[in-house]
Amino acid sequence: MVINMTMLGQVMLVWVLLQTALVYHLAKKKTQTPVIATIIGFFASFLPPVGLIYLIVLVLKNDIATTQISS
Repeated sequence: MVINMTMLGQVMLVWVLLQTALVYHLAKKKTQTPVIATIIGFFASFLPPVGLIYLIVLVLKNDIATTQISS
């Protein structure tokens, strides 16, 4: 099987988009600043091992406490 630069670029693009979407989904529930966490996850996704470690950290992090206003 021949892997050329075009195919590698396409795989990396899909990886970055998928991981950024996963990081955003997790960051909404796990952090108080999901945009900053998503930006960090976007840049971490360019190095797959670092991106996977970042995802694992977000998965293992406790959810943030949401306050509900009772009427």
